Amino acid sequence: MHTPVLLQQAIESLDIKKGDLYIDATFGEGGYSREIIKLGGKVLAIDLDENQLKSSRVNGLTSLKTVQGNFADIEKIAKENDFFPVDGIVFDLGLSMGQITNSGKGFSFKKDNEPLDMRMSNDIEKKASDLVNSLKMDDLYQMLAKNSEELRSKEIAFEIVKSRQINKINTVSDLIHIIDRVVGEKDNRVYRRIFQALRIEVNDEFNNLKKGLFGAVSILKKDGRVVVVSFHSLEDRIVKNFVKNNQYKFLKKKPIVNKFGPSYEKGAKLRIITL
Repeated sequence: MHTPVLLQQAIESLDIKKGDLYIDATFGEGGYSREIIKLGGKVLAIDLDENQLKSSRVNGLTSLKTVQGNFADIEKIAKENDFFPVDGIVFDLGLSMGQITNSGKGFSFKKDNEPLDMRMSNDIEKKASDLVNSLKMDDLYQMLAKNSEELRSKEIAFEIVKSRQINKINTVSDLIHIIDRVVGEKDNRVYRRIFQALRIEVNDEFNNLKKGLFGAVSILKKDGRVVVVSFHSLEDRIVKNFVKNNQYKFLKKKPIVNKFGPSYEKGAKLRIITL
């Protein structure tokens, strides 16, 4: 069972009270929902990945209702389930361990033989392989640079376009070999950035986050809290700009930061939004 990297800090930040309503906007393997229910809260849990909900070990709890959906639609989902206004909402923008190790969708650069899929839901039309095999050179470069901030995005995009003229890029190893040719050595940091960039694009993660934040505050009680755990500087920037541009507040000026987790979780930041 995967434990979210800042689980206890997030639960403390929500200030759980018995009988109050909470939304776990990124259910994953149920870590947040389980802790909220232990403290007496009632939970509506959302996850885009239907397999996460099916494999959960916390289904069946009377204080939990799960919904397959996109947290971009959090307001609509809450109202359809008569679950508002709420006392707290948590967004954890990382992947669960189950998605990384067992999904078979190429989320991890360590899974050589997996297809470059990266869709959180099978309802999403385009896979990562569709993008790397079809985007024009400049569009591919712009996407990689925007989503990863990788300095060699242009060279990687060029090598992708050159390579796909010979063979389609279909698997994790296909893309790793291309990155290796550009970098000249194996570099997990570059792999991580490029794979993250593709995942973000496939699942439209930045736009979904913006919509999800607006939806969250619209169903939040005046003294409620929205907790966001991010793993990417651009995600954190979206959260900061949302608060600044809409005149909301952070409960604490500085984020709670985790620097000592597994390599893919380094730099996780937790921010608490209040109205």
